[in-house]
Amino acid sequence: MSTHFQSLQADLQAHPHTWLVTGCAGFIGSNLLEALLKLNQTVVGLDNFSTGYQHNLDEVQSQVSADQWSRFRFIEGDIRDLETCRGATEGVQHVLHQAALGSVPRSLKDPLTTNAVNVGGQLNMLVAARDAQVQSFVYAASSSTYGDHPGLPKVEDHIGKPLSPYAVTKFVNELYADVFARAYGFQAVGLRYFNVFGRRQDPDGAYAAVIPKWVSAMIRDQEVIINGDGETSRDFCYIDNVVQANLLASMAQGEGVNQVYNVAFNARTSLNQLFAYLRDILGRNGVAYGRDPRYGDFRAGDVRHSQADVSKARTLLGYEPQFDILGGLEIAMPWYIQFLR
Repeated sequence: MSTHFQSLQADLQAHPHTWLVTGCAGFIGSNLLEALLKLNQTVVGLDNFSTGYQHNLDEVQSQVSADQWSRFRFIEGDIRDLETCRGATEGVQHVLHQAALGSVPRSLKDPLTTNAVNVGGQLNMLVAARDAQVQSFVYAASSSTYGDHPGLPKVEDHIGKPLSPYAVTKFVNELYADVFARAYGFQAVGLRYFNVFGRRQDPDGAYAAVIPKWVSAMIRDQEVIINGDGETSRDFCYIDNVVQANLLASMAQGEGVNQVYNVAFNARTSLNQLFAYLRDILGRNGVAYGRDPRYGDFRAGDVRHSQADVSKARTLLGYEPQFDILGGLEIAMPWYIQFLR
């Protein structure tokens, strides 16, 4: 683990802060909430339950002490409403803005709603946070911003043309954060997430991420469908790496602020490799899966290969990803088996 991150955790425990986590009932947001409460921070959470769930908040409550849970205040509301955002940021020192509508396919089907939430909602949050004079604003950016740029590994300063409405919205988020820095002296950090996975990631619905979707199918002895030939590759990033990056970014100083960073492990795993990993780790956890995958069409809007250069985050934030895909899957698999059956 990053020694810088260990020092930061100790300092936060000794000197607690007040945080806002938007999208706190979602996958990434609930993990940030849990990490902050375990560090004895005071947390305001905002969610409208469009893609988040009460059971995620219930699970966080089960993982922390009663005293830690008492430091959490939940607001059910929508980031598309400016006054809701103003109320949520009042008295807050640090914002971790995770609320968004993810999924490339969803954005292709409904670009208007994706834009309203991801662009209009982020702008509301920036205005509210600026007016509340928060100390830091960290927002969820996306590896989709690299679009059709062919270079590997992906470096922050070299992007291509977006391949989906979702990718457009996440790029606009970066442009707005940069303009707020230049126009208002506002401090914001964007984190380009690469294929995050881990506990509390929703396996259901048309837009489920590949790992929980496949694990759920394998546990239930259902068919696994691989889009394309299976050689499409991704830089899968375990959730604890993402938590580390968010907390480090929230305390960034000097050259580290008003930047965009890749958050990943810096490795590539093909879908065929992923299928083999999941089957093997499930088997070692007592779940046998004997089916072969079925290959379908390539998915519209998807890039062929993705891998992140994380040297910028390592240099300016002290980010040291602790878990590769196998390490993350080993930790996450018992949770998947317990909650996805």
